[in-house]
Amino acid sequence: MWIASAILFACINYFGVGCLPTDASAGTSVRVLLMDNKDLKVPAKEERLTRMGATAGDVLLSGLKYSGIIEVWKGDNGLYVINDIPLEDYIKGVVAAEMKSSWDIEALKAQAVAARTYAIYQILNSAPGAPYNLTSTVLDQAYKGGNISSSVEKAVDETKGEILTYGGKPIAAFYHSTSGGMTEDAAEVFGKELPYLKPVKTNSELSPYFMWEKIIPVSEIEKALDVQGIKDISIDSYTVSGRARGIKITLETGTVTIPAIRMRKKIGWDRLPSTLITRLSRNNSLMVFEGRGYGHGVGMCQWSCLQMAKEGMTYKQILTYFYPGTTIQLYENR
Repeated sequence: MWIASAILFACINYFGVGCLPTDASAGTSVRVLLMDNKDLKVPAKEERLTRMGATAGDVLLSGLKYSGIIEVWKGDNGLYVINDIPLEDYIKGVVAAEMKSSWDIEALKAQAVAARTYAIYQILNSAPGAPYNLTSTVLDQAYKGGNISSSVEKAVDETKGEILTYGGKPIAAFYHSTSGGMTEDAAEVFGKELPYLKPVKTNSELSPYFMWEKIIPVSEIEKALDVQGIKDISIDSYTVSGRARGIKITLETGTVTIPAIRMRKKIGWDRLPSTLITRLSRNNSLMVFEGRGYGHGVGMCQWSCLQMAKEGMTYKQILTYFYPGTTIQLYENR
């Protein structure tokens, strides 16, 4: 792992294995697997993990300062670093990573509540005995250590403990960068109908990814999808929000249809920003993708959230719009 060797040295050589008291933090805490966005490998489902050591306080890892408890775990496939941190401190790190501190305070507050809700949902749904609840990357929600701006501190402090509930339970508060004009139905992405995650119209024109064009070599696509002889790629079917659902790939040997979400994952999240593809064309050995948006499109659109805040909407109004039917409540066990 990207920072395992440095933190292992700190924990074992300086502090000793198992040196940390188990009651180092009070109240609800979050256990975060620290990862590099360039390396999204997580422990395999059946991988055996053994806790090697831990330390408390501030630790500098790859240029970022992390507080709370830092643990090193050894698995069959390498070393893993886990940060055990109080919930509200974690939320500050998420908001700082997910939004610019210069954004309107109501947008930052909306992000804080959504991030806190997502974290609580993951904690409550973690497998018993699991060493961590979330990762620090886009596999869950971005999280970073370091100094927190006063605006982020204010947004988190002024919404302390607030989460979104539906039927009295914390919701799966998914969110994404840029919707491109309409959010997506959760069933299209996660295969499960959720009444509070239905498509809504948005204005995300402030985003640099509102419209985009990506030119990708056919050979790169063939390698990513493990196919050969691509002659053409077209959209086979659409979701209710206008995103591609199925992608038809014409090969020299015939045609295959794959989910657009799978194609995006295989090619790369950054290489293909979203499945809201408006035009596909081939130029010799290159495929040209034109589209809108960034991310899976489910739940709150962050750039639309900014636009709504600029227009005078409060964070509660923003959250109600993106998560209809939900209620903001205080998390009792915080």
